[in-house]
Amino acid sequence: MGKTVENKQEIQIYSSELYRIISPIISNARKRAALFLYTETTLMYWSIGKHINDNLKENNRTAYGKKILATLSQQLTDNFGKGFTYTALTRMCKVSEVFDEENIATVSQQLSWSNLIELATIEEELKREFYTQMNIIERWGVRDLRDKIDKMLFERTAIAKRPEEVIRQSIQKLKQEHNLTPELVFKNSYILDFLNLPDYYNESELENALIEQLEKFILELGNGFAFIERQKRIMVDSIDYHLDLLFYHRKLKRLVAIDLKIGRFKPEYKSQMELYLRWLEKHEMQTGEDIPIGLLLCSKGNTEHIEYLMLDEKDIKVAQYLTELPSKEWFADKLHRAIEITKHNKNEKNDSK
Repeated sequence: MGKTVENKQEIQIYSSELYRIISPIISNARKRAALFLYTETTLMYWSIGKHINDNLKENNRTAYGKKILATLSQQLTDNFGKGFTYTALTRMCKVSEVFDEENIATVSQQLSWSNLIELATIEEELKREFYTQMNIIERWGVRDLRDKIDKMLFERTAIAKRPEEVIRQSIQKLKQEHNLTPELVFKNSYILDFLNLPDYYNESELENALIEQLEKFILELGNGFAFIERQKRIMVDSIDYHLDLLFYHRKLKRLVAIDLKIGRFKPEYKSQMELYLRWLEKHEMQTGEDIPIGLLLCSKGNTEHIEYLMLDEKDIKVAQYLTELPSKEWFADKLHRAIEITKHNKNEKNDSK
């Protein structure tokens, strides 16, 4: 026979050892069960919406749709309880309209039903696909997703001004490979309305405010950014330069040099940033990393300078920062002008060939 364990202390030790082994098994099983339940619930809601849509269309009953849904809602609630209100049924119908059977099978395992409802409100298919894939990659909650949509993330992202086919290819690559590109990471404008800056401020005050609100600044930059250093000393020919902020992006695997500027972008900022990037490439870049990328943050926008210098095609991005949230019309107008300038430059390039 084995040794009889009578000592209470020994019993507690053996019990604790077993607890450490068993508790993760229970936790993981519950997580899998919860995921399965969420996925099945999402598929059930989608299926209900699809059956309603198909039935109303096939039998030419769309004119009576509201009355039919109201009656159906009451019947379902009486028999199955909460969750089948008139509003809930209309949302099921909407989600089933914008996500087909193949898509819902995939996204139901990655996004909550609340997120899918929010995504279904986006009418433009390309924009909706952008938010869907970025939501999956960056794991936004529904509040985060609403905030990104309200602050027009798509319109501010560098990819938005590209031709539709280029945007579609980038999103498809993101969907298949989960591979972020700089055009999907960097924006053409950043909202820094959390800084509480005075009416007149200098670059040093701006930098100090960003460091004090570093967490919020990183959230505005986007997921994947890690802060490394401020006022990075760069020595060239015994001359000291200082880069305002140095970050690293985990998914791009690149150092990100950020320089802050008051006023509009000036062409000489480009050569200064190129110097910083080449120095970082030589002295700071690690094995396995891609070459550093630069971001010039200016308080005022001048799209034509940036487009003519074709900075977005290089490793230097230029963006305007905003200390107050402007209207959605402002963002839309800015994007429209950027698209028009891009088209003009492309046509000129083609004509010169």
